[in-house]
Amino acid sequence: MHAAERERRIFEALRPTGFVSYRDLEVLLDASPATIRRDLTRLEESGQIVRVHGGAKLPETEDAGGPRLLGTSFDQNITQNLGPKQAIGKAAAALCSPSEGVMIDGGTTTLQMCPHLDGLGLQVLTNSLHIVNALLPQAGTRILLPSGAVFREQNIILAPAGEESMPRFHAPRLFMGAAAIGPQGAMQADPVLVAAERRLIDRAEEVILLVDSSKFRSQSGTIVCGLDEIDTVITDSGITPEMAKTLQDAGVKLVIA
Repeated sequence: MHAAERERRIFEALRPTGFVSYRDLEVLLDASPATIRRDLTRLEESGQIVRVHGGAKLPETEDAGGPRLLGTSFDQNITQNLGPKQAIGKAAAALCSPSEGVMIDGGTTTLQMCPHLDGLGLQVLTNSLHIVNALLPQAGTRILLPSGAVFREQNIILAPAGEESMPRFHAPRLFMGAAAIGPQGAMQADPVLVAAERRLIDRAEEVILLVDSSKFRSQSGTIVCGLDEIDTVITDSGITPEMAKTLQDAGVKLVIA
């Protein structure tokens, strides 16, 4: 079992109570105590868990402040590669037709679509409170929200896997981001986010991925969807020729903003 898969299982075990014992991890991971100690040490050094007597627990900030997602917070992400993200958001908005319904997944790049949607009279389903706030001043834009818990660091509404939380809504296009993308597909760091995005994908006729070129890298994570499920990727000119060819060979339309 790869390290990324072990980490995913560790966090799945932590989520119900915020604590998991070493004994439970030995059974769950089918790994040696030394391997489990190395995994927990790595996660503790990155601030994602705290090692305690008999096992590991989530940091106190998670216990006190409600559920959190793995990965970089929204506030950290919003300032990274802002120029390319703004260009990508504008190019994505240009794909929207007046009066249609669209789905916009939460993210710092999808947020950049919002200023360019005013006047189109769209109906937008989104799980992002940041996107809601950006769209509220647009009198002609109708906004729909799913049910679920608010994850404050991302300001996003998510429901656990297996729980139906979406309104009865079908859209021609889904605009979504990713923590990373490679030959294996689009990835996210947190399984809860993956489950929510899969529910959106199932309701869309066309999946449009908005990612700046820094996202084309090797990274451990859970695969949201393969390249065969992505119709269009909008990115910036920093994408490598090799990755551009990989996308095109997979039948993905590539738009350079």
